[in-house]
Amino acid sequence: MSTPRYTPALLAQLAARLTTRDRQLIRMVKDQRVLTAPQIAQIAFDTDDAARKRLLALHHIGALERFRPNLPPGMGTAPYHYVLGPAGAAVLASEDGVDITTYGYRRDRTLAIAYSQRLHHTVGTNNIAAALHGFARRHPTAQLHTWWPEDRCTSLWGDTARPDAYARWQEDDHTLDFFLEYDTGSEPLDRVVRKLDGYAILTEATQVVTPVLFWIQGERREANLRKKLTHHPAHIFVPIATGTPSPIAGPINDGPAGEKWLPTDTQGPRLRLAELALYWPGLGSREGSTQRVIPSTEDEE
Repeated sequence: MSTPRYTPALLAQLAARLTTRDRQLIRMVKDQRVLTAPQIAQIAFDTDDAARKRLLALHHIGALERFRPNLPPGMGTAPYHYVLGPAGAAVLASEDGVDITTYGYRRDRTLAIAYSQRLHHTVGTNNIAAALHGFARRHPTAQLHTWWPEDRCTSLWGDTARPDAYARWQEDDHTLDFFLEYDTGSEPLDRVVRKLDGYAILTEATQVVTPVLFWIQGERREANLRKKLTHHPAHIFVPIATGTPSPIAGPINDGPAGEKWLPTDTQGPRLRLAELALYWPGLGSREGSTQRVIPSTEDEE
């Protein structure tokens, strides 16, 4: 399926209708593949109504496309899920100085996420980013400096480790770089724990120590996973913490920015996300790194 042709005149007309926030939002949707209406409202708007009106306008001009996945009976209606639209792709290609024909955008592939078995996982991972962006909008001393989604992480470290995201979070004077593993509860715990092997290899090869944070949906599953994580050999080399959205984790619900995190070598109390930087002093940063640890077949040729 081809992308509509956008002449310079049409691009100029389209660009004139987009605000700086629109452009940032369109690029974020592209990078993270799909964002729901509530996530976008958290990230960029003061009210749900303002988000709804602007998203409708962006949808009408083709900058974003949307769909609603089916939910099981009795679960109500899913929110709109937004993906990059053809007009949005044309604008981003123009901004990046790339011809739209070589930009790599295909509408059918972009919309395929609607039927992907990984949709729930992708949306859940993006919930963490949206919550951190939302917290930072309400608190001037907090900022999500970096959020590299799964695709970008895979292109850099996929031969070794496959995090769901890599992020740099700051609150007050504390800054933490971390890998995120978002657990939906669908994988056996032993398979989840084996992911540490790749992180241990990555740490040894790069000499950069980056914590791995597991976001777990249930309290019982978190407790069982923690037992297995502490007995895995990689636990010695890789700092690990688990977190849960459960209301028992932290007296104030600041989401993943708040007191939700518990390092695996302690029984408590739970720490705020940025406080993990104090718990593990002297950590390095991978921001700006583009190295592969193990060359791919293509690299070797």
